[in-house]
Amino acid sequence: MARIGMLFPGQGAQYVGMARDLAEQYPAARLVFAEADAALGFSLSNLCFSGPEEELALTINTQPAILTASIACWSILKGYGVEAMVGAGLSLGEYSALVTAGSLGLSEAVRLVRKRGEFMDNAVPAGQGTMAAIIGLSRVEVDAVCRSAAPYGVVEPANYNCPGQIVIAGETKAVNAAGRLALDKGAQKVIPLKVSGPFHSSLLRSAGERLAEELARVDLLDPNVPVVANVTASYVQKSGEIRDLLVQQVSHPVLWEDSVKRMLADGIDTFIEIGPGRSLSGFVKKIDRKARCLQVGDIASLQNTLAELEGVG
Repeated sequence: MARIGMLFPGQGAQYVGMARDLAEQYPAARLVFAEADAALGFSLSNLCFSGPEEELALTINTQPAILTASIACWSILKGYGVEAMVGAGLSLGEYSALVTAGSLGLSEAVRLVRKRGEFMDNAVPAGQGTMAAIIGLSRVEVDAVCRSAAPYGVVEPANYNCPGQIVIAGETKAVNAAGRLALDKGAQKVIPLKVSGPFHSSLLRSAGERLAEELARVDLLDPNVPVVANVTASYVQKSGEIRDLLVQQVSHPVLWEDSVKRMLADGIDTFIEIGPGRSLSGFVKKIDRKARCLQVGDIASLQNTLAELEGVG
């Protein structure tokens, strides 16, 4: 039997039309979208299926949209009897993992991540913070580059995605300076990211404080499936710990490479990326090229994944 870890994407994976064909064919997926629409008081499903793209790309919309599309995909897999031994999600995706683990209800989750998006957007004035992906340097080298750029302002590692790909975040001048220093150090490239702020940096501490107030009002249960937390790359199995780590996650780096290595070390041999996009599968392959990576985001990928799983028994 496959030892499955389910992976859930974060912001940036969205696209107009995501999960539409699944919702058209599967009642379980339609129910997920209907619940999200009712919880938010507007047609998130229509935004996911038809756009417009610029409205879907707004952080306050993107976060509940990706979460809902991911849970819709998961609901179908669940209906086929596919179960995970562990779950993990990149940034926003951690909320999707917690929903599938029974720790957080869908209605509460979509309302919560919409607030999260609002708080993250408002933490730093527009244009004053940004993010960039540094390709081809080690952790030690990126850490050193950030320290060297400190005279220009705050700049910190934000996402340790996989070997050779680390995202930095901070004040725009400092991120730009760090990018130049990274190229001088031998980075293959530096890719500015189209984001509305310096996510997962200390500049978002105020967003975490506001999120803590919202989380205090949310009922969290102990997960029935272990979830690997972004902040620690360790399993969380108690609701109180989850609450604290979700607050920290906003302003601390995402240890994605470490999270995947933890699951691999514990015998996970099949990763299913659930929701829009395939970037997490790409990261996993760069961490361990022998790992089996599947994906469910539309009818074709669902059919491929079910066939693969049947083949491995």
